[in-house]
Amino acid sequence: MSRRIVVRVPATTANLGPGFDVLGLALDLWNEVAFTVEEEAAGAPGRWEAVNEGFGAAHLPTDAAHLALRAFRAVFERLGRPLPARVYLHARNAIPVASGLGSSAAAVVAGVLAANAALGEPMAVPALLALATALEGHPDNVVPALLGGLTAAWMGQGGAPQALALPLAPAWQDRAWLAVAVPQVALRTVEARRALPAQVPHADAVFNLSRLAVLLEALRLGREDWLAEGVEDRLHQPYRWPLLPGAEAVRRAALEAGAVAVALSGAGPGVVAFAPQMDDATPVADAMVAAWREQGVAARGWALRPAMTGAQV
Repeated sequence: MSRRIVVRVPATTANLGPGFDVLGLALDLWNEVAFTVEEEAAGAPGRWEAVNEGFGAAHLPTDAAHLALRAFRAVFERLGRPLPARVYLHARNAIPVASGLGSSAAAVVAGVLAANAALGEPMAVPALLALATALEGHPDNVVPALLGGLTAAWMGQGGAPQALALPLAPAWQDRAWLAVAVPQVALRTVEARRALPAQVPHADAVFNLSRLAVLLEALRLGREDWLAEGVEDRLHQPYRWPLLPGAEAVRRAALEAGAVAVALSGAGPGVVAFAPQMDDATPVADAMVAAWREQGVAARGWALRPAMTGAQV
């Protein structure tokens, strides 16, 4: 006997400038992952297979090493349940891999939600969040992928990840005002983290606190005139922008095309530009892609709405 479980998970952009390792926003760009699960228990994976379409199809694992299958297995092991004899995964990946748009968080969330569904949903959201964070390494992309919308994530005093849904102006919830562009350059998260200093000046920490307050109010109230200052940051972007070829030209192109603010998406190499005065920020996305292409770097762009709902089973 087999069961088919389909999970849709949104892309996410983390940090949003000053909210380093804290803020995240779900985007209306979705991976769809279908799991076909053989109910018979085997005690260890028999044939666990993965088929990938879309981004990453040429190099993502096709066996039990696939991140979504590893996350699926982790739920069974956490609960002490016998493993299914066979799990067949079919992933349709609309989220670029290693792009700063939360592709790994999407895979982890898909796996834990599918396994939880296969077992009759014994794990509540806090437990799923804790396991997904342990697998992913940090919660800033996991939380918006699970919950949708604008979120804050942090590690609580007991070491468990915590999540908070933050308000986003209603007028900014249903328009494609976020322009995202991803260049075809290699920038691994571990490399981007290695570029960060171990310590920062007190003044830089205060600077980020002030900008974070401005950004959150801009997003809550729909104040586009506050966004340019709101996305300013001294904790990570000054060290990461130089790792990205043509970054200054891309930022300038976005602003000239109508964006009011530009930030790295997560650790990069993706870039997110804010154009809330537009119903469709495609011209901004196109301008960023063109700026990269002028420098010999291939890129893809999207105009996206926030995804106000998270992963769906």
